[in-house]
Amino acid sequence: MAHPHDLSRTSALPDRSAPLPPNARFPLGPVVYPRVRVQRGVGIRLSDGTILSADITRPADRDGAPVTTPLPTIITITPYNKTLMTRADPLIDAVTAAGPWVYRLVQPSAHGRAGGREMVRALGGGALEAIRANRTAISRGYVHVSVDVRGTGTSTGRLQLMSEREQRDHLEVLAWVRQQPWCNGDLAMTGISYLAIAALLTAGHRPEGLKAIFAIVGSEDGTRDLILTGGMQSAFTPFWLLAVNGTKWLPSVPGLLKSGAALRFLRDRLTSPFTRGGDVVGAMLDENHPEHFYGADARARRPRLEDITAATWIQAGWHDVFARSVPGLHNRLDLPGGAAQLVVEDSYHVGPGTGFGTDDHPQRLDELQCAFFDRWVKGIDNGIDEYGPVTVRQLGGGWVSRDAYPHPAARVHRLFLSAESSGAAPHAGADCSLRPDPGRRSRRISLPRKRPPIASQTSSWINMGLTTLLGRDWSIDDRGYESAAVTFTGAPLPEDLVISGPLNLHLRVVTTGADAFWATTVCDVAPDGTSTVIARGALRSTRRAVDESASRYVDGELVGAEHPLTPESVLPVAPGVPHELDIDTTATEALLRAGHRLRVTVTRGSWPRYFVTPSVARLHKDQSIVLDPRHPSTLTFLATLSTAAPAEELPA
Repeated sequence: MAHPHDLSRTSALPDRSAPLPPNARFPLGPVVYPRVRVQRGVGIRLSDGTILSADITRPADRDGAPVTTPLPTIITITPYNKTLMTRADPLIDAVTAAGPWVYRLVQPSAHGRAGGREMVRALGGGALEAIRANRTAISRGYVHVSVDVRGTGTSTGRLQLMSEREQRDHLEVLAWVRQQPWCNGDLAMTGISYLAIAALLTAGHRPEGLKAIFAIVGSEDGTRDLILTGGMQSAFTPFWLLAVNGTKWLPSVPGLLKSGAALRFLRDRLTSPFTRGGDVVGAMLDENHPEHFYGADARARRPRLEDITAATWIQAGWHDVFARSVPGLHNRLDLPGGAAQLVVEDSYHVGPGTGFGTDDHPQRLDELQCAFFDRWVKGIDNGIDEYGPVTVRQLGGGWVSRDAYPHPAARVHRLFLSAESSGAAPHAGADCSLRPDPGRRSRRISLPRKRPPIASQTSSWINMGLTTLLGRDWSIDDRGYESAAVTFTGAPLPEDLVISGPLNLHLRVVTTGADAFWATTVCDVAPDGTSTVIARGALRSTRRAVDESASRYVDGELVGAEHPLTPESVLPVAPGVPHELDIDTTATEALLRAGHRLRVTVTRGSWPRYFVTPSVARLHKDQSIVLDPRHPSTLTFLATLSTAAPAEELPA
């Protein structure tokens, strides 16, 4: 059976004879403008009367006078109060200057994984420079414009996060910028997280003059990635809304007075003092609240990546909260190889650019951004279009460059979940195994009612990596978390194995309640027992319906299930009657060394990553995995030997 999302159709691209290495360096040219001039609180009046507030950073001469020559302009659009961000410029200047010292004082972790040291070392990689008004680019002839979205910062209006109205605002902002005397009509967009998504959303509308975007840890579908993963709420959402709503009450008063928007600002804030707060409360009280489903507003927030014509750089992290988007963000782009770049780090949401600028890593992030814009906005032939177009750091390995993701040599591999003890997880709630065959005996394995400890990689994932500073239990060793899990561990690998792409965990389960929630991890287990997460997934039983047309297949095998998560797709759960689940798991690229093992864990939940609201929790009771050779539970994934051996040579 052929499927429209069969990855095997698009993974084989022609190899180049001499691809650029991941640590290639691209020339930026000399600094032309030594200083900057910042104009704060400029009002941009939209078609509906809303006034957005903009800070404009222009290159200046040695005397501080802004240059009058029209220049290309970089735009960021933010809900995080640009005034607070731009006021941090002196601190960012100091960190940028101290970058080389950060690398000297804080050495990489001995284990080579993303941890607390890497979080600190990110300060040396140029990310802070890349996400503000990038001085590296401005000094070489760019203007930067930062704009508060409606209802945030110093902008008027009511907060309408990523809505169609907000997307029209973006287009009007770009049109306004192109009319200014300091802009030559050529535009770029950049930003991190929400700002990256705003750039992707805008580019999907093909606005005139937009030639390139540089999206750092963005998302192709924030609802599926974070807000409603597997149909379950995230504790991140209410805290994030609290932060955005709180900072919208901290405007730049001079900016309001300058734009004449003070009274309108006050009226709009009083009209909606805590936007979307009612939805948070409603989801807690009502299991059928719209926030428990994927609706029209979620679809409207999804960037139209296939329609993007601007050159696009995707900077992602394997442990990012948006890691589920890694394949789609790049593979959905219909651009020439050099114009569509994917760089994936061993990093979390906070801390991109770790190690960048050192000999064995890519160039500093701010310099890569400048070089990418030089090529696609200014038309400078600096060679960056020969980079990648896929550059990834393998978990457990080093940096690699190639033409496609997943790995073109990767083939479908499958392991079966078995009740037989692996002997490798005495710490776990239940120690079971992964085998090359389904076995002959049937058995039910009950999930522990114990809540996983908060010290875990899953917690660090939702905390954007900040808690990796607290030690190994938060960064590279998940054995504490596994004390509340059923684990399935494979035999030691006889050869190095590369897992590349999405994974699918197929479970046959049973519950005594009217619903159940299943949180899963896939781990690389070292010979000393250290269990490091390389991928994650989750699903509510009632949301188990699979949309075959949107799911990902290779050679007819399901490797990434897409669940509609709509009210119409809900499938009831009959207590005591087994049902089957396909849990889509975040894409990864992990090098498992010979002697290491592959492990799958299953738990009932994981706070604070997944927020089982009171309205949903009352439906959950006992949960068990049904291991039945007639209806086997399996882990299906794409893998290749590190020497790119044929699929039939893969170790069991």
